[in-house]
Amino acid sequence: MESTRCRALVLGATVALGALTLLALAAHSPRSALGERESSAPSTVKRKPRSVDSPCTPLGEGTCRRLPKALIIGVKKGGTRALLEFIRLHPDIRAVGPETHFFDRHYQRGLEWYRSRMPQSNPGQLTMEKTPSYFVTRAAPARIRRMSRDIKLLVVLRDPVTRALSDYAQTASKRPEVKSFEQLAFANMSTGLVDTSWSAIRIGTYCHYLSRWQKYFPPSQIHFVDGGVLVSSPEVEMAKVERFLGLEPFINASHFFFNETKRFPCVWRTNKKPTHGPHCLGKSKGRSHPNVNPSTLQILKDFYKPFNAKLYQMTGINFNWS
Repeated sequence: MESTRCRALVLGATVALGALTLLALAAHSPRSALGERESSAPSTVKRKPRSVDSPCTPLGEGTCRRLPKALIIGVKKGGTRALLEFIRLHPDIRAVGPETHFFDRHYQRGLEWYRSRMPQSNPGQLTMEKTPSYFVTRAAPARIRRMSRDIKLLVVLRDPVTRALSDYAQTASKRPEVKSFEQLAFANMSTGLVDTSWSAIRIGTYCHYLSRWQKYFPPSQIHFVDGGVLVSSPEVEMAKVERFLGLEPFINASHFFFNETKRFPCVWRTNKKPTHGPHCLGKSKGRSHPNVNPSTLQILKDFYKPFNAKLYQMTGINFNWS
C-alpha cells in the first residue's frame, strides 16, 4: 500500500509540473515506473545462500570472521561513509571498509564468500558493513532477511534536493563533459517537468523504497540517521546510533573537530590527541556543489514535498526539510 501511494505521489507531482506521467516514462524503459534498479544476480542461479550463520573458523586469539549484525543500507550521498567512519571509533564495532555489494551484485557467490569479506572480530564485538545501493535494490530486503531476521539496519537520510546536488557533483568530478544539473534534472526545462528517470532525482523519493523494507523488517530494526545533523553535530546522532545498536556509550564530542576548509567533521582516533593525529574523510567529502538557479531549487523542493510528507508519516520523524 505504501509503495502504491508513493508511486501515486510521483504521478501527481509529475502531472502538476508538466502533464507527463511516470507511466509514460515506464513505457519506454524496462524498469518500473520509478526506474529503480533491479537485482543483478543471475536468474539461472538455483542455490541460495544458507540462512544459518554457521560457526566461524577461528583465526587465532579467539577471533574469527562473522556475518554482520548491522548494515548501513543507504542512502547514496546521504552520509553513509561518515557514519561508518564515526561508528568505527567504538571499540565494540568491527566494520569492513570497502562496500561489498553482496546483496545487489554478488549474491550468487554465497554467504561464505560474504563472510570472507568481513573483518576479524572477537565474540563481544559487532560486525558491520555499508553499501548504500542496497536501499534502492528491489531484491535486497528479502535477501537480507533470509540471512538474518534480527539484523539491524541504518539509513542515513538527507534533504533530497541537497542529496541530488551532491550526487551530481560526484558525477561531474568524474565526467567533466556531463550535462548541466538543470539539463539532467528536467525532462522539459521550459515547463519545469522533473525527470524522475534520472537516478539523482529518483533516489530522493525515499518513501517509495522504504515501503519495501517495512514489509520485511519492523520499525524497531530500522534506524534513521539525519545526515544534516550527522555533519553539524555528529556526537548527537552517534549517541542515538549507539543506543540503537545496544552499545555502551563511548563516542562523544571530544572525538570530533570541524574542518573549516571542507566544511565537514574530522575525527580523533582516540581521546589521546597527542599520540593519534586527526583523520578526515577523503577528498570526495565536502565537495563543492554546482551553482544552480534558485528557481530550479524551488521547483525541486516543491516536487519533493509530498514525498517528504509521506516519509515523515512512515518514520514518525519530521526532518524539517524546507
